[in-house]
Amino acid sequence: MFKAILLNKNEDGSTKAELAQLDDAQLPQEGDVTVAVDYSTINYKDGLAMTGKSPVVRKWPMVPGIDGAGEVIASTHPDWKAGDAFILNGWGVGESHMGCLSERAKLKGDWLIPRPVGMSSRTAMSIGTAGYTAMLCAMALAEQGVTPEQGEILVTGASGGVGSVAIAILAARGFKVVASTGKLDETEYLKSLGAVEVIDRAALSAVGKPLQKERWAGVVDSVGSHTLANAVAQVRYGGAVAACGLAQGMDFPASVAPFILRSVKLIGVDSVMAPKARRIAAWTLLAAELKPEILATITQEITLADALNWAPKILAGQVRGRLVVNVKG
Repeated sequence: MFKAILLNKNEDGSTKAELAQLDDAQLPQEGDVTVAVDYSTINYKDGLAMTGKSPVVRKWPMVPGIDGAGEVIASTHPDWKAGDAFILNGWGVGESHMGCLSERAKLKGDWLIPRPVGMSSRTAMSIGTAGYTAMLCAMALAEQGVTPEQGEILVTGASGGVGSVAIAILAARGFKVVASTGKLDETEYLKSLGAVEVIDRAALSAVGKPLQKERWAGVVDSVGSHTLANAVAQVRYGGAVAACGLAQGMDFPASVAPFILRSVKLIGVDSVMAPKARRIAAWTLLAAELKPEILATITQEITLADALNWAPKILAGQVRGRLVVNVKG
């Protein structure tokens, strides 16, 4: 038997989330690698699944947890053997396939990547999908030729997991990072990560003009909606925006003007289905660039039982940085 958070659907359609004891027979049949999960995380999508606020769960019952790190127990996949250290991010795990808020999981070997040498399971989950997505955004900006010499970088949703890690990555690369947040009381925290200025998200979250004063060489946006539209409208000629989230909304009430008059590039960043080579490249950079003291500032460790109480808090914007779940704690 092993501990896991289990989601079931109540008769009224609501979601029931509880800490349960499962056995191997309840793990998915599809999957060729059985793993022991040491650490997982709670991301925004996990919060949606555990509270039922959005229909992200596609199969019932479900174990949430889109992230996991630990060791392989058994494998029939040619790339994996018992004792191998792994990282999992995305691939529909926690939505249509039982996830990693569990002491044990059965996964597809093609979904896993090797944990970088010297990186612990806890460190990997301190980064998690949020940090991995932040690195994918930083990679996208670099591939578009955005450099520190070209001007400031805007990071929206700055106090969240993606935003926090993006600030740390970009500041360490020499960029002047401006953080946009609805939590101005987190100013010192954001500056400790490397932000040179913190602005109120209200400056970006309302309806704005299709073209505005040029300011940003690049943008990392996890918010969407009017925030993304205004950010695009303020990007300097030839600049780029990496968009990876929709905390404000899925809509994009913008104009083509920045794209055809200023040659602005809007790059969509997906972490869920990203190919293995790109995942490994991102995690290699994360292992090299993220300093332990920065991760310590960003991270809060909780237990599997605690996760039930934290799920609604992450949806309410009450979480700073990253929640790391000690699955065995």
